[in-house]
Amino acid sequence: QVQLVESGGGLVEPGGSLRVSCAASGFTLGRYAIGWFRQAPGKEREGVSCINRSGGTTYYSDSVKGRFTISRDNAKNTLYLQMNSLKPEDTAVYYCAIRYLGYCSGDPKYYDYWGQGTQVTVSS
Repeated sequence: QVQLVESGGGLVEPGGSLRVSCAASGFTLGRYAIGWFRQAPGKEREGVSCINRSGGTTYYSDSVKGRFTISRDNAKNTLYLQMNSLKPEDTAVYYCAIRYLGYCSGDPKYYDYWGQGTQVTVSS
């Protein structure tokens, strides 16, 4: 059964750090481009970061560049997003998604399979 399961969300104070994970089962994560997206209440889903099939190219939105780091552990078939210097505007549900085509896009409509999401709340 093909699954993407996000975990690691929670409540963190501004300036803090959090690492969210996306565990894949039923397929090999390294065969696809895989991205992180987020959706805040009342807002559209937006691309946060992506890593392409080869792992050689990464993408970050301007709003998270320099604070977030995407990585993939092929042995564990898991994707990570390390989030540092968190801000209240980072509060959202974070989703991982794969793109069969193998290279990144920041547009969620080009992604083919999604996890259920994990809530990240940045608040004092």
